[in-house]
Amino acid sequence: MTTQHHPAPTAPAVTPPDIRLIVTDMDGTLLDADGRIPDEVWPLLAELNRRGIVFCPASGRQYATLAAQFAAVDDGGMVYVAENGTYVVRGGTELSSDVLDPAVVSWIVASVRDLADASGPGGADVGVVVCGKQSAYVERSDEAFMTEVRKYYRNHRVVDDVTAVDDDVIKVAVFDFGQAERTVAPALAPLAETHQVVVSGAHWVDVMNPTANKGVAVRGLQRDLDITPAQTMVFGDYLNDLEMLDAADWSYAMAGAHPDVLRRARHRAPAHTENGVVRTVREVLGLPPLD
Repeated sequence: MTTQHHPAPTAPAVTPPDIRLIVTDMDGTLLDADGRIPDEVWPLLAELNRRGIVFCPASGRQYATLAAQFAAVDDGGMVYVAENGTYVVRGGTELSSDVLDPAVVSWIVASVRDLADASGPGGADVGVVVCGKQSAYVERSDEAFMTEVRKYYRNHRVVDDVTAVDDDVIKVAVFDFGQAERTVAPALAPLAETHQVVVSGAHWVDVMNPTANKGVAVRGLQRDLDITPAQTMVFGDYLNDLEMLDAADWSYAMAGAHPDVLRRARHRAPAHTENGVVRTVREVLGLPPLD
């Protein structure tokens, strides 16, 4: 009798999902420990472009800052969700914006000035950034504060009165050298009934219209591009990312993310210090892993 040898069964090939939009936060998510875009991002973006997948940075950062960071690879197809969703731009063209009432801007600025004056000798160590479409505007000009401003606002101006600028204001950001969640957020809490008051980092609080957040911006982008949540990947790590996580079936919280983000996201990604976004995208799309 002749014994027949049959090959061992092989696992069926896994078909990558039909991803057409990838949205990622920047700080604590895509950027490395030094606040830079990892080198491994650039070949991935080339592959996404080849596949027709739209890549979208979504950040509290200014549009001019984001555009400069990706200028070398953006051929006009990238979409920027800037200023926490209040300003969305593609190919240099505004897709949407959400402008604050000047009276609200004045109230926020006055509250921050009071906070600086009322918290003991020298006041709280805080500074306000009024974010317009053309530029960001500040009154503080000391180097410690300006170092933080430059990280996020490529276009910025020091002015005598930030409430008197001639620009469409889309966000007001407050930097606290202490803990923003304990100091600035409570001071601006009365506005939370009518506006978005978001702790966007350990030292930052952002105020926007109630209709503005990253999630609203992503859903609007999905409508414009005819892309579904099932075709969308989103990565985030902090509270200003919560709403956009809800806009994607493929929602990822970075390792070490805020507890609320970990609870909200459907999936986990390695930490930003481990190139978590790149590793995860490559795995989901079936690309060779990083060395």
